[in-house]
Amino acid sequence: MIAPFMGFFIVDGLKQAPWTISIYAGALSCLAIAINRQFAQRIDRGKSAFPLIGVALGGYLLANLTLSIVPALWTVLTFGVVGFGISTSAVSTMFNLGSGLAEQHQIERSRLNAFMRATTSTAWMVGPAVSFVIADQIGKVGVFRCGLLLGLVWLVLWWWVKPQNAKAKPKEGALEKREGGRVNPGLWLAATFVFCLSSAHSLTFSTLPLFYVQEVGLPGYAPGLAFTVKTFVEVFAIFSTPLLMARFGLRKPLLATTLLAVIAIQFLASVQTFPQMLAGAAMEGLYYGLYASLGISFVQSYAEDRPARATAIYWNTLMISGVLAGPAVGIIAQAYGFRTVLHVASAVAVFAAAVLLLGARQSRMLASSQS
Repeated sequence: MIAPFMGFFIVDGLKQAPWTISIYAGALSCLAIAINRQFAQRIDRGKSAFPLIGVALGGYLLANLTLSIVPALWTVLTFGVVGFGISTSAVSTMFNLGSGLAEQHQIERSRLNAFMRATTSTAWMVGPAVSFVIADQIGKVGVFRCGLLLGLVWLVLWWWVKPQNAKAKPKEGALEKREGGRVNPGLWLAATFVFCLSSAHSLTFSTLPLFYVQEVGLPGYAPGLAFTVKTFVEVFAIFSTPLLMARFGLRKPLLATTLLAVIAIQFLASVQTFPQMLAGAAMEGLYYGLYASLGISFVQSYAEDRPARATAIYWNTLMISGVLAGPAVGIIAQAYGFRTVLHVASAVAVFAAAVLLLGARQSRMLASSQS
């Protein structure tokens, strides 16, 4: 509810210049990345995830409470940045908790990843729509008050439902390797691939609403409907990934997904009618659903003895790509138009495929040298 609403609130609710969003997003992202890193180190050392999720919850409640009482720019850039920045860590921490639970209960990690990604996508299908309905019917401050009520539900679930003793089992020698600072090239190549394909998606995601309305001439409700179709298909695509990984592994489905992304984004760039928009949204949901579940498993496959660190790198990479996409869309669209942004996004997806192939080549060379 909160993430897609904040830009609208800053510009339309507080009557600030659009560039103000960059200050908020940049400060929040820097804090969130630092918090994710610190929390991941604690989880890799075998600390419980329970209090870390409580810290994230406290930040969420603080930000919503403050903005419900004092909806002003200074509260957005202080309590909002700190509270929502800390609360962002909950996603990465919950996925790390899922990995720990999968290990304890002998559940295939890819299955649990798919389930958690599907629930996340379902929340994205519902949350943004609800927040804008509340803003339209009740008022913009009503979104934060509703967020505060949901935060109280989160508090109850955190205390009564979430396993309080769930923790990752630290691997032998993890501390020594951590202190040695050994570089993991496979992990960083996987993170680079995720960054490239996430950047392609972020460019597309940021561009499509304005492209549909301003350049194609579709009605104002079209982007919202396209987003609903995308997330609906995305959920089903996510649930198919454990079967794909069991049959073909990770690299082949990821390469096919990346090529599908190139085709889907090019198709979106050629949309001229409402039915074409719906078909393009379905294609976008298919490739992104597959990528969302395969991508996190791909990064985690290089985790070695630090799975929480790998998961945090994955989520931080998604966050950075999203932050950089906004200014890039503005610059490219100002000079060449929104359709050109989509062509650039497709080219970035091609580069992601090249990074994936480079990583596969390095893996083969490493395997042959070891043999």
